[in-house]
Amino acid sequence: MAGVGLRAAARRWLPCPGHGWPRATSSSPSCSGCGPPGPSAHCPGAPRPAPAPAPAGGSELSAHLWTRYQDMRRLVHDLLPPEVCSLLNPAAIYANNEISLHDVEVYGFDYDYTLAQYADALHPEIFSAARDILIEHYKYPEGIRKYDYNPSFAIRGLHYDIQKSLLMKIDAYHYVQLGTAYRGLQPVSDEEVIDLYGGTQHIPLYQMSDFYGKGPAIKQFMDIFSLPEMALLSCVVDHFLGHGLEFDQAHLYKDVTDAIRDVHVKGLMYQWIERDMEKYILKGDETYAVLSRLVDHGKQLFLITNSPFSFVDKGMRHMVGPDWRQLFDVVIVQADKPSFFTDPRKPFRKLDEKGSLQWDRISSLEKGKIYRQGNLFDFLRLTEWRGPRVLYFGDHLYSDLADLMLRHGWRTGAIIPELEREIRIINTEQYMHSLTWQQALTGLLERMQTYQDAESRQVLASWVKERQELRCVTKALFNAQFGSIFRTFHNPTYFSRRLVRFSDLYMASLSCLLNYRVDFTFYPRRTPLQHEAPLWMDQLCTGCMKTPFLSDMAHIR
Repeated sequence: MAGVGLRAAARRWLPCPGHGWPRATSSSPSCSGCGPPGPSAHCPGAPRPAPAPAPAGGSELSAHLWTRYQDMRRLVHDLLPPEVCSLLNPAAIYANNEISLHDVEVYGFDYDYTLAQYADALHPEIFSAARDILIEHYKYPEGIRKYDYNPSFAIRGLHYDIQKSLLMKIDAYHYVQLGTAYRGLQPVSDEEVIDLYGGTQHIPLYQMSDFYGKGPAIKQFMDIFSLPEMALLSCVVDHFLGHGLEFDQAHLYKDVTDAIRDVHVKGLMYQWIERDMEKYILKGDETYAVLSRLVDHGKQLFLITNSPFSFVDKGMRHMVGPDWRQLFDVVIVQADKPSFFTDPRKPFRKLDEKGSLQWDRISSLEKGKIYRQGNLFDFLRLTEWRGPRVLYFGDHLYSDLADLMLRHGWRTGAIIPELEREIRIINTEQYMHSLTWQQALTGLLERMQTYQDAESRQVLASWVKERQELRCVTKALFNAQFGSIFRTFHNPTYFSRRLVRFSDLYMASLSCLLNYRVDFTFYPRRTPLQHEAPLWMDQLCTGCMKTPFLSDMAHIR
């Protein structure tokens, strides 16, 4: 019956056709620059009104609560001018840390999903090939072949509990977001999740993955290539559970992981991309525009990738042209990241024009040459590229960015292709109205919970239910099973927290750099700490946004 309640809630606050939300009218005088004030609005310098006394109880108090509810709905509408939607630019670069490109002299790049952006059409190929490997080489049941890749099932950043066969979304504080736990393709109830973890939805650090997401019991899927891996893992578990087949969870997880790895190691993915680059490689012209622009402004460039030279060479020829190596001062392939950044033992090896290994000792890294393996410590010694004058871009927060920022002080840029789609969703009127009303309703619940008579508790319970329904609607706008990769209902995700920790900048693709001068300074926005939040919106320079119940809060002691 939840859907009936949701439809009823939606009817209560859906916008009027052609006008957005019903406009609130007021005969109160407006302060200059503020527009007509809504209920409880307060202009700086104006006398603060005393809060209206609440009725003593019973039906009058219930009516009072619903009046405050309706007042809040009108106020929320006043907070959302028509131009509020489409404020975010999907092609913008977002800063976690202040950084001036004027100070950056050296730009480094990963290859896969950084210089080369791949179409989603690649994922079904990876899924199908790994599925067939499981059946033909690992002797898994033939019935698994009936499963096809579902692109809308999983999102990046999820965790997988190997012993429990549980795929789930975890927030920045190690709590499982209830309603986002799946075993196979079936949701696991909130009660079962809490029972599985000893009466809590919190997962202690020692049970989770280590700092780089590679724990023995719980694995975090951090790169874009992991999307078909999560889908296949869920399908295989679904088949075994659906047919009552006994299986060892650890063996099944390792077999699926190995099958996905085989697709890469055996070069199958490379063959598909090389066979039809127009189909699989996106934004090639823009990649060339970014690189040539940086070189024209005197920047030095380098490439460090785990992919083999022949694959990178063909892709770069497609995107940039046959002379692509002249844009780079150093090119390193099969680098074996992340150990490239931490293990000083592996020496550099030079490749000839055909990609064959040379035996000479490497005493310098020459422009136009290709090097294999090596390590960052020799790289730093030979190039003397150190500290914040180096900016490196990659898509994997752990393998590409973590060590460079934490150990070596480089500046880092995260390429997050999902960002473009999520911003387009955030820009919709449905999302903005839903989110703003959720926030207002949450504040209403917080302040009105002092009323605890029987009728008031019924009103509060209906608000709690409506809030949960709204949260589910907002979540489903991004992904029906797991929601946004950046947020749980109210907290950042574990992925989002790592994104903030390991990247100075993040963006949907390298092409976003074309929207900024090469000496542009990125300033992160000051966002409120929780003890600052009640005053935050009244501190905005426009003076047009009013915090609901700010006047009420002044009387809280």
